[in-house]
Amino acid sequence: MFLFKKKTEMPSAESALPGRSDVMPLREPHHVYGKGLRASFAVLPAEQMLMVGMGCFWGAERKFWQVPGVIATAVGYAAGFTPNPSYREVCSGQTGHNETVLIGFDAQKVGLDELLRVFFESHDPTQGMRQGNDSGTQYRSGIYCYTAEQFELSQRMRDQFQIELKKSGFGAITTEIIFPVPPFYFAETEHQQYLSKNPGGYCGLGGTGVACRAGAAP
Repeated sequence: MFLFKKKTEMPSAESALPGRSDVMPLREPHHVYGKGLRASFAVLPAEQMLMVGMGCFWGAERKFWQVPGVIATAVGYAAGFTPNPSYREVCSGQTGHNETVLIGFDAQKVGLDELLRVFFESHDPTQGMRQGNDSGTQYRSGIYCYTAEQFELSQRMRDQFQIELKKSGFGAITTEIIFPVPPFYFAETEHQQYLSKNPGGYCGLGGTGVACRAGAAP
């Protein structure tokens, strides 16, 4: 019980693992798009990037590379304390990081509201520090915003979705919405596009079955 509690409670900055200065080496291009992972995001403006956490990042990344208009995805760690953490360290619950998906998109082909609709409908944002059978601080629901406009729209769509969830008997949304965006640390190569490399691999992602209205209007 103590170990379970340790993994579901955020550590403090003082108690978090020290990490390292070396960035994660990435040995392969994107398995779906065929482009370099870091290079794909380096050329995108902030308003065409979004970061989310919604449980195990394997299934979450697949949700977004399937969206028309998304042109880059990567999995990594964010919203914690440990610089350049490893997967093992994040899973220990001692870094404070969330498993996240970094998304690059063509704003002429897909709107931010559509990406947020996919986010809210593809997991249960009311579960706190877990998603389904996956428990730990790294499985919490989160939206990490690159612009003030993203922050405002994320809050508005969360509030709209909360009304629909309540009608269906769900509790309060626990999604953390953060602006400005925290640092993103790329995960190891084997985790990038995992379900493209391993189509039969584990995916514990599941939504509530409640529709989220995509729309920028108040």
